[in-house]
Amino acid sequence: MKTNTEEENMESESKRQKLLHDSSSSPLLTIDNPLLPLASYADDDDEEEDYQERREENGYEGKKHGKDGQIVESDEDDEDDREERWNQGRGKRQVEVRRDCPYLDTVNRQVLDFDFEKCCSVSLKNINVYACLVCGKYYQGRGRKSHAYTHSLEAGHHVYINLQTEKVYCLPDGYEISDPSLDDIRHVLYPRFSREQVVHLDKNKQWSRALDGSDYLPGMVGLNNIKETDFVNVTIQSLMRVTPLRNFFLIPENYQNCKSPLVHRFGELTRKIWHARNFKGQVSPHEFLQAVMKASKKRFRIGAQSDPVEFISWLLNTLHADLKKKNRSIIYKCFQGELEVVKEIHNKSSIEKKDNGDDLTNGAVSEETSIMPFLMLGLDLPPPPLFKDVMEKNIIPQVPLFNILKKFDGESVTEVVRPCIARMRYRITKLPQYLILHMRRFTKNNFFVEKNPTLVNFPVKNLELKDYIPLPTPKENEKLRSKYDLIANIVHDGKPGEGSYRVFVQRKSEELWYEMQDLHVAETLPQMVALSETYMQIYEQQQ
Repeated sequence: MKTNTEEENMESESKRQKLLHDSSSSPLLTIDNPLLPLASYADDDDEEEDYQERREENGYEGKKHGKDGQIVESDEDDEDDREERWNQGRGKRQVEVRRDCPYLDTVNRQVLDFDFEKCCSVSLKNINVYACLVCGKYYQGRGRKSHAYTHSLEAGHHVYINLQTEKVYCLPDGYEISDPSLDDIRHVLYPRFSREQVVHLDKNKQWSRALDGSDYLPGMVGLNNIKETDFVNVTIQSLMRVTPLRNFFLIPENYQNCKSPLVHRFGELTRKIWHARNFKGQVSPHEFLQAVMKASKKRFRIGAQSDPVEFISWLLNTLHADLKKKNRSIIYKCFQGELEVVKEIHNKSSIEKKDNGDDLTNGAVSEETSIMPFLMLGLDLPPPPLFKDVMEKNIIPQVPLFNILKKFDGESVTEVVRPCIARMRYRITKLPQYLILHMRRFTKNNFFVEKNPTLVNFPVKNLELKDYIPLPTPKENEKLRSKYDLIANIVHDGKPGEGSYRVFVQRKSEELWYEMQDLHVAETLPQMVALSETYMQIYEQQQ
């Protein structure tokens, strides 16, 4: 004997099958259930174009299946014709807009997550995608044969937002919902900043509250580690402290004509990190990582640890190339400096052989001087001692930052072997607004990667470069700005080729320091910043 529940389930299933059959064969929908109305509605233009693309891609135009399953050519197909006629008619109809919707109380903000790629969970297509505001899943389209429409019938979920237009619809009814209570969802989908808000961002000391009741600081939110992507996370967190760069990407109008997906994904990630009305206290860089994988041709990818120094170099150069106008961009404005490079090369004709076979140089040396732009300066660490001290413990070598900065005093000689053996001298001729320093901590040979454990002693505030290296004379009516403050310090923990990265960053509004490692965010003391194996730093020029 069947229970009442089983009978009800069978009855609802037969109604659903009948409804699906009717929707696929008739341009006008007639449904017994009074809660599922009956007006036809116009779909987005994108959906119609995508529907036609899908049909052409799958070879449905002008074809049908014979009795034996073979595809046979056909000039007419009744079902296709009916749907085509319906498609042609729907564009002329207006979508009804309602302020009230009986299903708004089913919206569940706890499950909404807009940090992932905007693809349909069924078709995996990324055109005309809607998010179900009840369960959070993504579905393509809202026409009668669309995945969102089917989901609304099967699951009884009725409220959907178009992930591109931000319009909200009730399905399967088909009307648009205009209700201010949904604005917070639109703000999470696409965070917005006015220019006035951007200007005052660093003065804001207020904490924000996530839906789960936890507090977070806008701009200081954790980033998900999507399988060994900590090298990306520390780079992003560091660049978020560069005020002009951040402010540029918070206003999409600044790069609206740029066609680079990487630029737009970086902008979206920047706005999400600094947004004060997030539903969660963390952000996932998933969409940005997808753009990175594509733009770098999988040089940097999810699941493979990489070097943040290589990554930031690639990222800044790629963003500059995508944004540049007359070879200028926000990247060069923030980070570009200039070096005078003097290259000493011993001419081959000047090398003679002694009787014992050793080389003898007769003193003829050629010098080449050139001006070279830079976005980052590489500093060489002294080799660590080979022996232990009397207590049989390893000596932890230390070096002041000023010692290794002497590489750029114009007099110190650096030996290089590539592309040819030469002696190089470097001198800074133009200081950037933001100075990126990279400690060459890893060396590679034919067998393994070796890590130099030398600690670098550096000031967190008031790094005065002119006391240690000669600097260019400022132009008339200009002041030499040679004093810098640290704003980000990336460190590496663990063995070379393994290990992990974390970063210390400063919050300007209160001049507090925070340690960040993926989702971990904790306040720390300024003196703790210099007690680790620093790998890369960003200094801000004092104005």
